[in-house]
Amino acid sequence: MNAMDLQTRKLNLIEYLINLRDESLFSLIESVIIESKNKKVANTELKPFTQKQIVDRADISNQDYLSGKIKSQEHLEKESENW
Repeated sequence: MNAMDLQTRKLNLIEYLINLRDESLFSLIESVIIESKNKKVANTELKPFTQKQIVDRADISNQDYLSGKIKSQEHLEKESENW
C-alpha cells in the first residue's frame, strides 16, 4: 500500500468514528488505542544493553565492591522504611 491508501483509510476511520453512536463500541476502540500507545511508549523506553555496556557496568560494579562502596541488605531495608 502506498501513503495515499493509508491516508484514505485514516479519513474513512475518522468518518466512521464521527458517525459512531454505540458508546460501548467507542470505548472498546478507545481502549485499544490507549493500550497500543502505552505499549509503544514501553517499547521505546526499554532498549537492550550492548555487550560493551554490560561489561562496562560489571567493571564499575566490581570496582565499587573492591573499594567498599556497598550497602548491606539490612541497611537498604532500613533506608527504604523512610521512603
